[in-house]
Amino acid sequence: MPPLNRPLTPCDYVVFGGTGDLAMRKLLPSLFQRDRGEQLPPEDRIIGVSRQAMSDDRYVAMAEEGMRRHMKPDEFDPAVWDRFSGRLHHAAIDATGESGWPELAETLGAAPDRVRMFYLATAPDLFGPICERLQAAGLVTEQSRVVLEKPIGHDLYSARCINERVGAVFSEHQIFRIDHYVGKETVQNLMALRFANVLFQPLWNSTSIDHVQITVAETIGVESRGGYYDHSGALRDMVQNHLLQLLCLVAMEPPLHLDKDSVRDEKLKVLRALKPIGRDQVPACTVRGQYRAGAVDGAAVRGYLEESGIAPDSGTETFVALRVDVQNWRWTGVPFYLRTGKRLQQKVSEIVIQFKPVPYSIFPPTSGELAANRLVLRLQPDEAVRLHLMAKEPGPGGMRLREVPLNLSFAETFKHPVSDAYVRLLGDVVRGDPTLFMRRDEVEAAWVWTESILEAWQTRGEPPKPYIAGTWGPSTAIAMIERDGRTWHEDVGGGQ
Repeated sequence: MPPLNRPLTPCDYVVFGGTGDLAMRKLLPSLFQRDRGEQLPPEDRIIGVSRQAMSDDRYVAMAEEGMRRHMKPDEFDPAVWDRFSGRLHHAAIDATGESGWPELAETLGAAPDRVRMFYLATAPDLFGPICERLQAAGLVTEQSRVVLEKPIGHDLYSARCINERVGAVFSEHQIFRIDHYVGKETVQNLMALRFANVLFQPLWNSTSIDHVQITVAETIGVESRGGYYDHSGALRDMVQNHLLQLLCLVAMEPPLHLDKDSVRDEKLKVLRALKPIGRDQVPACTVRGQYRAGAVDGAAVRGYLEESGIAPDSGTETFVALRVDVQNWRWTGVPFYLRTGKRLQQKVSEIVIQFKPVPYSIFPPTSGELAANRLVLRLQPDEAVRLHLMAKEPGPGGMRLREVPLNLSFAETFKHPVSDAYVRLLGDVVRGDPTLFMRRDEVEAAWVWTESILEAWQTRGEPPKPYIAGTWGPSTAIAMIERDGRTWHEDVGGGQ
């Protein structure tokens, strides 16, 4: 692993939900990678908080088992683990009660001037109560930061309530609303491609771009999240945060500076420019789907209604496809097609910038069909940037054209594995840099737009369209984009 630059200042990491899936799958492995890169000072502590009472030794054993399960064998360095495990501690705390808080205050009070990161990997209805308990216990200092995992609420009202309660304890500059998609290397490279190169800037508008596609597809089902997911659905779980953040980074104007306010100001302008999708626009601009039993990667899987924790008559969507319009000078007439779902054919996250075709072909029909250029940013798996161009095939016998990609594979170009987004984002929290995190007005603007769709769906009362697990969703998603004379990106799929 390459060395991580800019060493972090000493910090106490307090993870509420410290025995949960997110902690074991992402947070502890990311802190481990920081330690492996010699980014954690010797005095750093990691305190996992949960309701259950357990010794530090038991928590260390639980963490080791979970991290070994979720990390690649070559990532888990035993020598680093010997050092890292010494940082791990457990605290049994009742998030809404009295027990455990005095003990946590005593532990953290030993280093009152150290940066404190309170990571709330819990249900969003606990965000406010935990922050209020932190304040009552005297644990909130100027060097404290609080990290809020998505979702920030269930709707606009609940998001505002959470923001009010958390904001009454922490200042806005101390609140880090995390969206790990924004921390991915490919997403960061989107900023570099747009604003560090003169090549794309003159073309990044409705004159040259035909449309944009953003796909976040999963092969997994709801797994152990059935109880949460059935009250959420794909629109709240993925579109309101992940996909809209990606859309903002594609569509925003160049910021004045690469700092927390300039970048987030431009993203906010995009959210406010989104054309509302009301009741009359729902049939043409939205598709809701729900997976049925099928096969994924050759293995039979059950349908959504048969999953644990799901109501047998549930009308919750597991798939969403949207046509979104950004109403401003740069993007008028350029549709953004968003697609996300569970139990789809392939696990892939991509942004596709589809350019318009050349206005006139000088080549004879025997040269082959001219394909319009497109820029593909692969977020996962195998992060890469590909620019598809037309080129002449080598050899005599006339002009024969073929579409070929210019490929920037991160793994091949930079010769080291790409770090998980949480590795970077946790470092930004310690440094107090919220540039890649959502500001309160961003979250609420995203909910304003999303609620117009939720309300339209509720008014129409139509159930989600069924689709077979292992396909690319309902056929109506294909019909939606093909009505506009376009198709889903072929390398991703695009058909059932």
